[in-house]
This record gives sequence, C-alpha cells and structure tokens, in this order.
Amino acid sequence: MGVPVGDPQVGLRGRGRELAALERVLARARSGCSAVLVLRGEAGIGKTALLDHTQRRAAGFRVAGVAGVESEMELPFASLHQLCGPMLDRLRDLPGPQREALSVAFGLQEGQAPNRFLVGLAVLGLLAGAAEDQPLACLVDDAQWLDDGSLQVLAFAARRLMAESVALVFALRDSGGAHALSGLPELTVEGLSETDARALLASAVRAPLDPLVRDRIVAEARGNPMALLHLPQAPAELAGGFWLPGGRPVVSRIEDAFHQQFRSLPQDSQRLVLTAAAEPTGDASLLWRAAGAQGITVDAAAPAEASGLVEFGTRIRFHHPLVRSAVYRGTSAPDRRAAHRALAEATDPDLDPDRRAWHRAHAAGGPDESVAVGLEHSADRARGRGGSAAEAAFLQGAAESTPDPARRVTRALAAAEAHIDAGGADRARTMLATAEAGPLDDPQRARLERLRARLVFSQVRGGDAPRLLLEAAHRLAPVDAALARDTLLEALGAAIFAGRLGGGPGQREVAEAARAGPPPPTPPRMVDVLLDGMASRIIDGHAAGAEALRRALHLVRQEQRSGARDTDKRWLWLAFRVAPEPLAPDLWDDDAWQDLATGAVGLAREAGALGVLPMALTYQACFDVHTGEFDTAAALIDEATAISEATGGAPMMYTSLLLGAWRAQESQALDLIGTTVQEVVARGEGRSLGLAEYATALLNNGLGRYDAALAAATRASTYEDLGFFGWALAELVEAAVRGGQPEAAASALNTLTERTRASGTEWALGVGACSRALLSDGKAAEALYREAIEHLGCCRVAVQLARARLLYGEWLRRRNRRQESRGQLGAAYELFSRIGADGFAERARRELLATGETVRKRTLGAVAGLTSQEAQIARLARDGNTNPEIAAQLFISPRTVEWHLGNVFTKLGVSSRRHLRTVLSPSQPPGTRVP
Repeated sequence: MGVPVGDPQVGLRGRGRELAALERVLARARSGCSAVLVLRGEAGIGKTALLDHTQRRAAGFRVAGVAGVESEMELPFASLHQLCGPMLDRLRDLPGPQREALSVAFGLQEGQAPNRFLVGLAVLGLLAGAAEDQPLACLVDDAQWLDDGSLQVLAFAARRLMAESVALVFALRDSGGAHALSGLPELTVEGLSETDARALLASAVRAPLDPLVRDRIVAEARGNPMALLHLPQAPAELAGGFWLPGGRPVVSRIEDAFHQQFRSLPQDSQRLVLTAAAEPTGDASLLWRAAGAQGITVDAAAPAEASGLVEFGTRIRFHHPLVRSAVYRGTSAPDRRAAHRALAEATDPDLDPDRRAWHRAHAAGGPDESVAVGLEHSADRARGRGGSAAEAAFLQGAAESTPDPARRVTRALAAAEAHIDAGGADRARTMLATAEAGPLDDPQRARLERLRARLVFSQVRGGDAPRLLLEAAHRLAPVDAALARDTLLEALGAAIFAGRLGGGPGQREVAEAARAGPPPPTPPRMVDVLLDGMASRIIDGHAAGAEALRRALHLVRQEQRSGARDTDKRWLWLAFRVAPEPLAPDLWDDDAWQDLATGAVGLAREAGALGVLPMALTYQACFDVHTGEFDTAAALIDEATAISEATGGAPMMYTSLLLGAWRAQESQALDLIGTTVQEVVARGEGRSLGLAEYATALLNNGLGRYDAALAAATRASTYEDLGFFGWALAELVEAAVRGGQPEAAASALNTLTERTRASGTEWALGVGACSRALLSDGKAAEALYREAIEHLGCCRVAVQLARARLLYGEWLRRRNRRQESRGQLGAAYELFSRIGADGFAERARRELLATGETVRKRTLGAVAGLTSQEAQIARLARDGNTNPEIAAQLFISPRTVEWHLGNVFTKLGVSSRRHLRTVLSPSQPPGTRVP
C-alpha cells in the first residue's frame, strides 16, 4: 500500500459510499464473522487511499498487507509469503500435511510440489489462528499483479472464511485480470463528482489557475483523484493549456508526472530508486547490498524520501504502485539491466537461488546459455513451490534466453506443456510458436502437434480436439509408441465428449485407429488396458465389449486403492475423467461406481489435486443422487462449485441437471437445462447435450407428461453416449408405454434388454425386468415387476427401486387390486417424499388417492431446514469426525465447523453431537431390501 502523504483525508473527498462499505467490513469482522470486499477501479482512482484509510480505521485489528508487483507475477507464492510472513509463528499449529505444503511453498523446506488446495487450507488455518486473539485485517493492493498461486489461494480463503474475525479487502484495476476474485462481494470505485474534483484540485494547486485550464483539467481527469493531485505538477503541460488533443490515457500521464519527479533527483538517488523498483520484496538489506555494489551511498536516500516518492525503512515502500511502474518503465533498458545485475549479485545463491536466477535473466542484454541453464534449474524448484504455473514461467524464461536454436526448441516445448497444465493458453501458444520457428526433428514435430491438440482440448472439449489429437497420435506412432497410445486415449476421450456434435472423427473412428495403432507394451500399463477396453466397447458393441470394460474398471479400481505410483498419477486422473465416469454407469455397476467415486474423492482430497477434485465430487454426487441421498449430493455439488470458483475453473453442472430433474422444481430445472444446452452447443460438447435431453425426459416422466418425456428420451437416444444411453432407453420405454406408442417402446426395449443382460448386475437386471413388465400383461407382468423389485432391493440404486414399486403399484391399481397397490404405492411415496423427488412423489400420491387411501402431503421435518453445508457437517459429525477432520474435508476452518454445528443443534433441537445419531438416520446399507 502507499505511504500517506500530507493530509490523510485529502484524497477521500466524495467517498462516503466506499467508506461506509469498508466500515461495514470492519464491523462485521469485529463481531466475529468474516467479511470480504473487492474494490475495482482504474489506476489512480483512489483504491490505495481507501486501503490506507481502512488500515487507519482498523483500531484493535492486527493488520497484514501486501501489494502485487508486475515483475513479481511469475514467482510462486511470493505475494502470499509477504502477507503471511508475520503470522508464521503459528505454522507449527497447522496439521502436518498443511504445514509441510506451506513450508515448501514459501521455500522454508524442500519437498514435492505442494498442491494449492493444501496451501489454501494452510493459509485458511493461519488466518483463522491469527484472528483468535484479535480481529485480522488483510489488505491486498494491485491484486491484478499477484502471482497466480498467491491469488488463487487468497481467493480460496476469501470464499471459505465464515466464522472468523477476518476482514479481507482486495483492490485491483478494472482492466486487470484476477479472474479468481470474480463472484466475491465487490464495489466499483468511480470518479469524483465535478464539485469534489474542483475542491481536490484546489487543494493540490495553491497558485492561481486560469479558469479555462482548471475546467480542462477537471473535465479530462474524469474525477480521477491521482490525476487531479499529481498532473498539475507538470508546468509545461499547464502552460500549454494542459493535455493537448491526442493526449495519452490518464494512467500514462500520471506515470509521466511521477517520472518527472524521479528525473529531478540527483543521479545516485535515481539509481537507488530504480534498484528499489526492480526489487519487489521491499527487502532493505538486499537493496543496500545491491546499492553498495553500484557504489551508491546511504546519502542518496535523503533526496528520494524528500520527494515523497519512496520511503526507506526496515522495508522499502513506494508512495503508490504507479510510482514504481513509472520509475521502472520510464528508465532505459541498460539502466534496468544494471539494477537487476546488482540485485542478482546481492542475492544469496543458496538461500534464494530462484530470485537470483530471475534477476540474472532481467540483467542479460540478450540470449545467454548460463542464464537459461539457471532458469531451467530453477524451474524444478519453482514447480516444487508453485506447481505448473511457476515451472512454466521459468521454462519460458529459459527458452527465451537460449542462444542455440535446437536447445530453444526443447525448452519451448517443455514450457508450452507446463503452461497447458497450468491453464495458461496464451503463453502456451507463444511457446509453441517459438518452438515451431526452430529446427524441429520428427519427434519434436510430433510432440508439438500433440501439444497443440491438447491445448484445444483443454479449452473446448468438442470441436476440433478429436481430429487434432488423432492426427498427433498418428505422427507420434513411428517415434514414440507409448506416447502415441497415450494420445489415442486422449483422442478417444475427446470424441466421447464431442458426441453428437463432433465433426469427426467420431468415437468409432478413433477406436479403430487405436486398435490398428501401436501394440501395447508388455506388461500393459493401465492406460493400455483402458484404451483397448474402450475400443472394444465402441467397436464390438455393448454385449461383446462388456467383459473388456469390466477388466479395465477392475484395473482402475486396483490402481486407485493402491494410491497409484507417482508415475501413474496423471494417468489415474485421465483414466478417471475418460473411462470410469461413463463406464461404471454404462455397465450398471453400482459397486464399481461407489468404489471409484469415493476412492477418487479420497485421493483427490489427500493429494489436494487441483484439477480433479471438483470432477470427483461431481461424480460422487451423481452416485448419491441415484442412492437417494439428494442432500448429500447437493452439498457435494456446492463444494465442487466453490472449489471451481476459487480456482477459476468452469462449474461442473452435469449432476445439477439430474438432481434438478429428480427434485422436479420445474422452472429451476428447465432454466438450468436450457442454460446448459446453450453452453454445451457453443462448446461442441455433445455428450452433455445428450445428458440434458435425458434429464428433460426424467423430469417429464416424473411429472406425468409422457409426450414431452418421449420426445426428449428419443432425442437422448439418437446417439449412443456412454454412461447414460441405457438410462435414456429406460425413460423412453416408460414414456412410450404411457403415451400409447407400444412400437417405439418395443424397439427401445430390445436394445435395452441386450445391454442389461450383458451387464448382469442387480441394477441392470432390475431395470431390464421393470421395462419388460411395462410391455407385458397378466401373470408375466406381475412376475417381472416382482423380479425387478427383488433385484433392485439388492443394490444401492434406491431411486430405481422406488420407481419399480410405483410402476407395480400403478399396474395393480389399474387391475382394481387396491389393497395390494397401496403397499407398493405407499412405499414408493414414502421414499420419494423423504428424499425430495417431488415429481414422482406427487405421482405416487395421486395414485394412492385413486385407491381410496387418505394421503397427506408429507410435512418436512427439522432436518429439511438445514442448509446443504449444515446437513453435510451434521452427517460427518454424526459419524464421529472431529471439527478439524470435518474442516479438512470441506475446505473450511474448524471455527466455521463449530459455528455451523451451533446452527445445526438449534435447528434440530439437540444439545450435543451424540444426539445427532437420534435425529439423523444413517444411510441405507448396501444390499438392504425394502419390504
């Protein structure tokens, strides 16, 4: 933050709205609840002044602050380290994995790359601990220039803090990035009114000012306080009438004003201030060592401080971030290199080799192999501290510093791959272009094409991704068979996602290419078994490929239980994304689904896997929907959404579609389905379009709108999407029978029966028997309904058991067997009502009324009054988890868990965790029959 100069209130005219908002943030933190606010506005609009005001108003608070620095953006967790440095005395209080992750991230110890979720949990615990003794105010200026790791972790903490006395205020430019902060409470800081602008200008310019010049200044400053306070110090422009036509933006002119002040300093003072601007940590001892290396004495500081541009103390602080940028950008390249050279020499190569390598790179006047080697070596350490994004930044620097064209290609390809893993698409493209300009051999050309294809797939799952990945696999086959098979699995996954919207190649073409491609090694890797199993399923059909699918799923389950070897972890996650998600449901295998879902969530939580946990949570939530645990599924969806928002990822909406369809809250469900259809069509992600059609069919069958259900189920089953194609066929059979179209039902039943018999699971056999019963009559129909209930009662898919009972009850009622029908309909109504499947519950209630039964709409108990997170915390507490254990699972602080439990106890009317067991029934155990 800036150093207040003169009257601390001079820059806060006309800021009543902003000051009131900041006072509310501080008041909320004083009351014991966390508060977050993001201040957005153009440079110079007064955000730093508002942060300084907040610091002055934070009486009784412990205050921690940090300002992002543009040249520091690639150094992993640099800004976070500065913010949390004063709190590290509490590091020992954190759980072991979190303490280790944060220590590695801050360079306090060596270790494997810490995942940002573990670092995020550690920072969450650190902030919560620091706020126990007194409220904590964290003030973050120029957030658009925070390094990626620091920004994501702080955004994560901002979303997970709740019952802690923490105020977290960010300030960032409108034109800046910081997308991780999107969705947090924010306030746009706008320009001053004309009246306030004139008053502020009068306070800055004491001498008489020509009214026309004054009006021009006020008009063109557009209420920007920094412009009003500092631009009038440029007398040459004032003399000419100020800001002649064709002038530059306000920010550039402000920087010019600061630069003129800088240029008025003595030569040694200029060199000292420039060195300070090139050293973003504000480390005074490092600055003076670098100054000494340039022959600059301590006397050079006095004129710089007298100018008000900078303050030299235990830490170096600039008056405003624009001062730093004005000094650095306005100085010649040779002078900047000299400053970085001195800083590199002053940086300890053992304590901080990475920052030394970074300064050496900025000091180089051109390509330098020794600089490139230093950056390349730092890349490994950077990955250990900041993951792929930090590694990519150093590798890119190494590539750009490499004089030899051949070595530059190798380093550029490595940098491109790291940027893709880190989500840096634009920088990946730059590095791929750099590699393409060099001398490429055949393996490098093949690798480049694969990376281009991966880049497309990382951004758009459909579109050209299948074609590009398949072409890359063909190019790799002669030079790297293993990587070619890896790429074929990626291509097959891309074709599955593209589905009906794919322009080619389709699933079958990719599968045939895999079968004709390089043979697997001996013994085969997990990826090889998956590739061959999926190819068999697609080429040979469901019945013939079922055994191959079972083998593939068995291997993935084995690998998952073992935790997977480090070399296989990336493929475990790819395997999870590409294979089990569609394959376990495709086989109607609820046992495999449960193992894979809970295992994936457990592994992802343990490792803090950045890109996988939201997907794993969504996969688990989908399973919970089928078992009737709607509240648990909703809590998992909320958690996945929160993590995606915290990391800047796209929300995982797929399970939300199914949950909305089962709950039958019609307007919300249809809105969500409509939004999803628009998004996936734009992306070319046809599989999700099929899922949206299936959800539409499910919703309308529950509501008894069979014509609409039949139309949607028909659309869903026009393309064989792995995972839910069989589910869509079952919806089609029911809708067609109820809609009086037996031919359509019989056709779908033939395909469905082939699949369910090949799968052979209790779930598959139950759904198959129930669908056949719909097209049967007399004793045959009754036997099939009973068979369906018998099978489905032995598996975990409770919603399908309830549907079988509903269909059987409807069949009995239509044959005037009212007493028998009431038992089946009553059981279906009880389950549907309890879990919140309102459409099917109402359908069952209407049937019960038709039997002459008196049925009241089920009254929701106290449990239904819990929020999704309260319900999840209550269940975890019921099962014996401690507050820290619950906090670690849900990425919140133990204090927030305690706060939620207090609300839970009040709503449920209990006084202890022990009593939760009496009001929260445990989940139905596997294989339990419902009578």
